Amino acid sequence: MTTHERIRHMLEEMRHHLYKELLPFWAVRGVDKQYGGFLTYLDKDGNPTGETLKTIICQNRMIYTYSSAYRAGVAGKDFLDIAKQGVDFLIKHFWDERNSGWFWITEQDGTPHDRSKIMYGHSFAIYALSEYAMASGDQRALEYAEETLSVLKTRAADLAYGGVGEFFEEDWSFKKPGVYGGDRKSFDVHMHLMEAFTNLYEATGNPQHKWETQNIINLIFKHIIHPKFGTGLAQFSFDWTPLRAILFKNVWGADRDVEDDEGRPLNNTSFGHNIEFNWLLKHSLHILGMELEPYKDGMRKIFDHAIKYGVDWEKGGVYCEGPHDGPAREKNKEFWQQSEALTGFLDACLMFGCDKYLDAYANIHRFVMDVVINHKVGEWWPLFDENNTLLWTHMAHAWKINYHTVRAAIQSEIRLAKLLAQTPE
Repeated sequence: MTTHERIRHMLEEMRHHLYKELLPFWAVRGVDKQYGGFLTYLDKDGNPTGETLKTIICQNRMIYTYSSAYRAGVAGKDFLDIAKQGVDFLIKHFWDERNSGWFWITEQDGTPHDRSKIMYGHSFAIYALSEYAMASGDQRALEYAEETLSVLKTRAADLAYGGVGEFFEEDWSFKKPGVYGGDRKSFDVHMHLMEAFTNLYEATGNPQHKWETQNIINLIFKHIIHPKFGTGLAQFSFDWTPLRAILFKNVWGADRDVEDDEGRPLNNTSFGHNIEFNWLLKHSLHILGMELEPYKDGMRKIFDHAIKYGVDWEKGGVYCEGPHDGPAREKNKEFWQQSEALTGFLDACLMFGCDKYLDAYANIHRFVMDVVINHKVGEWWPLFDENNTLLWTHMAHAWKINYHTVRAAIQSEIRLAKLLAQTPE
């Protein structure tokens, strides 16, 4: 099979999955018809489990997904209408009129359940609301995205060391240290702030937002990317001293636990976050009108690290985590690493040529199509072990929703089509 034929076949498979499985699945699931917003706990068959708590993460990610599908032209106005009712619920129930910012979790009817102010959720509010504004033209959504950024800058910004604090109480006082997160910063949150600021700049054209995005990019390369290996460090003290990554009380319901109470080893990096950062950075640079060339060597390092240590070349897929300088240590395979690696390795193909990067993409594509997708239902299984044994069976919960899967399918289709057009028959 020629390279052209390989790409065409994978494009056909991705289009079938997107249009015949994923989008139909989410066209009829998720909306809370009683109270508005989204019900995000679905069992293996895609049916509601009865759990009705609503997290700011999933509400925003659902808004983003429906809006982005409409804006990309792969779904109709029904998806935009679904996004709108999600925005209505979000603004009515999650926004704290007294202290500003967004509550972390509500009950099904919108009654606050956890009033914490957590930057992970705020980053996705900016991301989702700016996406919905671009899809719909709704200025109200853009105003709330702008207000979220304003609150972040006045309440969470670290003026001494840069970046933001991440875990706050309802009144914006810091949470306790350690597992409550009050003394930590992370790669994850600052990467998603880059993503969010990029979207806000695209929606507004405001040069201030361009500067803010550039500032986050510079901060990530100054403090978060390993100076030798080019891979991402996970967690830090406020002065950017690297710390062993721990699990937090409020978040990461889908994360794997660790045997060591002190957290993951200091010499540890996430293959999924590294690849995700690469393609999000490429997108940011494009939206900002910045040159890609100065960043290409660093991006190649990340891709090559994942190819060498993160890809399971025998059984398929991408492992979770491992050292900066050695084979994967945590070999479970979550759905989201696969999603981000699909988009990322296609960007690598477009930047550096097919060769090994197309093989890496094809490995993960095959793993997703043959193992990860629950074809009977249309969504993705959440977690496998290193032998591809299914560990969890839900289609959605507090952390797994359509954001990673639908976005990966849309972005992969776009890149595969571009790659196909560039590849001789």
